[in-house]
Amino acid sequence: MKHIVAPVAEIPPGERRLVEANGKRVVVFNLGGEFFALSDRCPHQGGSLAAGPVMGLVESPCPGEYHYGRAGEIIRCPWHAWEFDIRTGKSRFDPRRMKVRAFPACVEKGEALQAETFPVRVEEDYVVVDV
Repeated sequence: MKHIVAPVAEIPPGERRLVEANGKRVVVFNLGGEFFALSDRCPHQGGSLAAGPVMGLVESPCPGEYHYGRAGEIIRCPWHAWEFDIRTGKSRFDPRRMKVRAFPACVEKGEALQAETFPVRVEEDYVVVDV
């Protein structure tokens, strides 16, 4: 079931929006114009990911050499600092076994959406989450 989240302009790049859709709390992230949606519940002990800091990764190809990348693409649980990839929901420490549920998110033209059973006029594009 699709859920209309907000006009695209209301979730600027680097920002997020917490919504309730179909009884689920979902966090929608805008990563440079691409939208991703994750469950708001950390699988460890249920902390709200919407309240966590967003960061990047420090990677080291060899001792003494460090690179910072993927700025703004990692969400950290505010309770116990578990980190998840916003694009996939996969955990940074055990990506094969641990993840946050990811939901399809896309941008659809306002005129293609019908939120009511009577005619409506839509003037903007909206972020839509398929929950």
